[in-house]
Amino acid sequence: MRQAGPQRPGAAPATRGLRRFATPRTPQQERCELCGVPVADGGHRHLVDTEKRSLACACTPCALLFEQPGAAIGRFRTVPDRYLADPDHHLDDGAWELLQIPVGVAFFFRNAALDRLVAFYPSPAGATESELEPSAWQAALGGSRLADLLEPDVEALLLRRSEGRAECYLVPIDICYELVGRMRLLWQGFDGGAEARADLQAFFEHVGRRAKAPGEVRRP
Repeated sequence: MRQAGPQRPGAAPATRGLRRFATPRTPQQERCELCGVPVADGGHRHLVDTEKRSLACACTPCALLFEQPGAAIGRFRTVPDRYLADPDHHLDDGAWELLQIPVGVAFFFRNAALDRLVAFYPSPAGATESELEPSAWQAALGGSRLADLLEPDVEALLLRRSEGRAECYLVPIDICYELVGRMRLLWQGFDGGAEARADLQAFFEHVGRRAKAPGEVRRP
């Protein structure tokens, strides 16, 4: 199912592509959006459509095809499945405040078309963009060894700051939008509510279990 990616600065929050997380409907068989064959629910790969800034479901053969450099002249790119951790990354309150993000979770990815880094955070309205100045990027993420490994459009740096502790991961971009959808569905009140906080904790525990040190995973 095609899922919209983040919108340009100044646009409304990117919520159109998150409807599948927020709107109950009769379950339907997911299909590859390139060749139309059925794909496994919840266990298939995704492609980034770099022209439409959206995610598309993909079967294994199509995902493997678009892992090759230059496939479709670069329009579609397969989302990798690597998870990396930087347990030594330090992020103090001052650096986080430079980002002007009102919650303790954000993800950052390089938009190849715009040739710049963009930052988003989950909110009750969906994925909300925060303008990111180069100085803020350097203060918040420049010291992380994961920053130089980030693949444009298909991977993100996922940050969480809680109780004075920072977590920094390099993750597939599609799980960031999965997190946005879950938070949008569960969010209650001003601070999200107990259910949203518990789900957020479970999400980061899952990421932490999957994440490895950069030296343990080859660059895609």
